[in-house]
Amino acid sequence: MSESKTLYEVIGGEARVRELVDRFYDLMELEPEFAGIHALHPKPNNSSRDKLFMFLSGWMGGPDLFVEQYGHPRLRARHLPFTIGSSERDQWLRAMAWAMEDVGIEESLRLRLMESFFQTADWMRNKAD
Repeated sequence: MSESKTLYEVIGGEARVRELVDRFYDLMELEPEFAGIHALHPKPNNSSRDKLFMFLSGWMGGPDLFVEQYGHPRLRARHLPFTIGSSERDQWLRAMAWAMEDVGIEESLRLRLMESFFQTADWMRNKAD
């Protein structure tokens, strides 16, 4: 990644982040291996799609849409109502890895992102295994 470009720009901006989020949620809805995390989301999941898109936009250095609309993300606090253990963490990570591959994010960037996603997803666990 170039020092002068944000991750948001490197990935491809708004359209690419939206494509990634949509593929992530499509996989969650379609693939039985993600049934555990799919069950945690409202149906339809449009609000979840929008919130993840807005969060990732700011997190990747683009417009800070989530903060503008909802304030500080407080990720762990916002997810406390949901039981999240290693299985849910791993399902989320697998769905995101698959989505990144499907939308064509370059492998070295995917690996770097997965390291960050793992740290956050692991920190979100609130259930002993």
